This record gives sequence, C-alpha cells and structure tokens, in this order.
Amino acid sequence: VQLQASGGGLVQAGGSLRLSCSASGVTLDYYTVAWFRQAPGKEREGVSCISRYDGSSWSADYVKGRFTMSRDNAKSTVYLQMNNLKPEDTGVYYCAAAPPSAYGCFVERSGFSSWGQGTLVTVSS
Repeated sequence: VQLQASGGGLVQAGGSLRLSCSASGVTLDYYTVAWFRQAPGKEREGVSCISRYDGSSWSADYVKGRFTMSRDNAKSTVYLQMNNLKPEDTGVYYCAAAPPSAYGCFVERSGFSSWGQGTLVTVSS
C-alpha cells in the first residue's frame, strides 16, 4: 500500500490543521490506519488509530480531546483533525497502514507494514 500524507504546515498555538492520508490503488477502509509523530531528537510515537472493522478510534492521552481521526471511504482517505495545537505537537507526522489481517486499533509500530512519507507540523508559541 502506498500512502501519501499531507496537510502539515506552520500554525500558531491554539490553531488547527487537518492532515490527510490517502492511498493509491487500494481502498483504505480495509486497513487499520494510524498516525504517528516524531519530534526532533525523540522517538516516533503513536498518536491515534482507526480500526478497519467498525471504525472505532483511539487517541493517546496527550492529544485526547484535541485530535480526531476519521475516514472517508469514498475517497480512500483518512484524516487527523488537530485542534487547539500546542508547541509540543510539533514534529513530522506519519500515517501507516497495518496488513489487512490485522485486527482492531493499535499503535505499535511493528504492526504497520506501510508508511507514508511524513508531513511536517510546526506549532509556534
């Protein structure tokens, strides 16, 4: 699965961005998809995921209530709506898709076989 992440940019604290993750040649609704982020000098961490089966989603505590994942199956696109952004949200955001056999919603990196190229989010204070 080839994934394309987009939507990053520079925003002031308190602002919003919507990231998109689109797939080529496949329908993303058959895959569990997650967003990860990597801040400078830090390890990549899971942000949010959405299940292929029931569309249920999960978000890490540090973004819960501010970030929301959703799908548009007709467009084979997954979104990450980010509101009330904070400077600590700065980093490169990656979307990833798990193999079709994967079940549920999770953010263990080893469970994802396809990765997008990343999109940079910079939040200024």
